[in-house]
Amino acid sequence: MNTRTLYYGIALFVICVWGTTFVSTKILLDALSPVEIMFYRYCIAYAALWVAYPRRHAPGGLREESLFAAAGFFGGTLYFLTENYALQCTLVSNVGLLLATAPILTAVAAHFFTGNEKLNKRLGLGFAVAFVGAFFVIFNGRFILKLNPLGDFLAVAAACSWAVYSILIKKIGGMYNGIHVTRKVFFYSILTMLPALFFMDFRWDITVLHDAKIIAHLLFLGILASSICFLLWSKVIWKLGAVTVNNFIYLIPLITMIASVVILSEKITVFAILGGVCIVAGVAISTRR
Repeated sequence: MNTRTLYYGIALFVICVWGTTFVSTKILLDALSPVEIMFYRYCIAYAALWVAYPRRHAPGGLREESLFAAAGFFGGTLYFLTENYALQCTLVSNVGLLLATAPILTAVAAHFFTGNEKLNKRLGLGFAVAFVGAFFVIFNGRFILKLNPLGDFLAVAAACSWAVYSILIKKIGGMYNGIHVTRKVFFYSILTMLPALFFMDFRWDITVLHDAKIIAHLLFLGILASSICFLLWSKVIWKLGAVTVNNFIYLIPLITMIASVVILSEKITVFAILGGVCIVAGVAISTRR
C-alpha cells in the first residue's frame, strides 16, 4: 500500500465517522439543544487533546494567531451557527444539498489562494457526478424544493465557511505538532462560541449529563468524531491538499443513509442507491491521478 492510498483510507475512515455523527446527534436532541451538544462536544475534544499532548508552545506572533483564530471561527463557530439557523429557516433537504457545494467552493478558493491546487476538467466532472449523487441521496425519491432566501443563504454560508477553514488548515500545516494545531483550533472555536451561548437555547445545567447514554454519545462526538477525526483530517489535507480531501465530503450523505438504515431502521429507496453509486463514481473521478 503506497502512502497516498493510506491517506485516502484515513480520509474515508473520517468520513465514515462523521457520517454517523448525525445519528448520535439525533439521539442526543431528545435531551440537549444543538448548541449544547456542540459546546460539550468541543470542550470534551479540547480536554482530550490536552491529555494526548500536554505541552505548551509560545505564541508565534499576531499573524500566526490570526490564522488559528480564523480556522477556529470558520471551521467551528460560524459553520455551526449558519448550519443550525439554516435548518430552522428552510428544509433539511435544501440545507443538505447546499452544504454539498463545500468541495466545489473549496476548489474555487484553492484555485485562487493556493499555488498548487488548480481547477481542471477532471475535478469538474467528478464534482458534477458526485453532486448529482448527493441530490438523489438527500431527497431520496421525495423531491420537494421550497426556496427560502434566508435559510438557503445561511446554508451556502456554512459551505463557504468550511471551504475557508480547509484553506486555512492547509496554510497552517507544518507549523507545529498536529495535535497542538488541532487543540489550538478547538480553543478558538470554543472562545468564539461563548458569546453565542447567551443568545441561543443553552442551559447552564449539567444534571442532564448524569445519563450514561448521553455521556456515551457525547464522548463519541467529542473524542472520536472531533479530536481524533479533526486531527486526521488536517493531516490528510496537509498530505493530499484541501481540494482532493474535501471530495470525500460527498460521501457523508451516503454514510449517514447507511447508518440510519442500520441503527434507526429507516427505509432505503432505489433513488438513494442510485445516488450512492453516483457519489462513489464522482469521488473516484475527482481523486484519480
